[in-house]
Amino acid sequence: MSTVPFAPLIDLVRQAGAAILPYWRMDGIDVQEKDDASPVTAADLAAHRVLCAGLRALEPTVPVLSEEDCAIPLAERAGWRRWWLVDPLDGTKEFIAGSEEFTVNVALIEEGRVLLGVVGVPATGCCYFGGAGLGAWSSEMSGVERPIAVRRAPDEDFTVVASRRHSSPAQERLLQGLAARFGSLRLTSVGSSLKFCLLAEGLADFYPRLAPTSQWDTAAAQGVLEGAGGEVLDLQGRALDYAARADFLNHSFLALPRTAGWRDGLLELARTLE
Repeated sequence: MSTVPFAPLIDLVRQAGAAILPYWRMDGIDVQEKDDASPVTAADLAAHRVLCAGLRALEPTVPVLSEEDCAIPLAERAGWRRWWLVDPLDGTKEFIAGSEEFTVNVALIEEGRVLLGVVGVPATGCCYFGGAGLGAWSSEMSGVERPIAVRRAPDEDFTVVASRRHSSPAQERLLQGLAARFGSLRLTSVGSSLKFCLLAEGLADFYPRLAPTSQWDTAAAQGVLEGAGGEVLDLQGRALDYAARADFLNHSFLALPRTAGWRDGLLELARTLE
């Protein structure tokens, strides 16, 4: 378990959010294209600088891997036992479009597993934080905190949360299979790591992702969801891991409540569709 308390991490994530907000909805913000064709702005880089400086001040011996500074040789990263995994601005496309659905993600990783995660929502000031065995909470800008937990069964319709911008033919077939199994589906589209947070708050039942994501996209929110009683599994039913990889890419995954009675059926269905 981490010796780092959540409070300074929440404060740091909010500082990064404050560095982002002056660029939000700015006319004519400069958008550059990275080597992987994803966009990056001055807001991403401002948040990156805040987070890297702050995390190194908190834990000087723990390395930081940020989306905006990831050109670290695999041979070096493979030797890390514990490290910070950071997405300074998750949902850059939503940010550029003027949406509120972008986040700041910070996770602490140990031996390839998420110890804890903090997800900040700069546009609202809300933070989500938690970790497996630690619990999970949401915190408003006012300082009011409340514990959050997944729901064990759908309230009414089975609610599937999906990416606003990313899908795949396999994912569409999975949704068709879910409709055949559960009847009426309610689809909720949201950007960035907020998809996991909806599950963690008990506002949705399932988040499938059968299209590529990067490790920094998911780690912090996975920590929150695991603390809230959820899990993120690959299609073989194993917890999504953060072992050092050259390309930083995740396998397809399913995010859901840990004790859901329909868990095994979903895994079986998803395996036939990838």
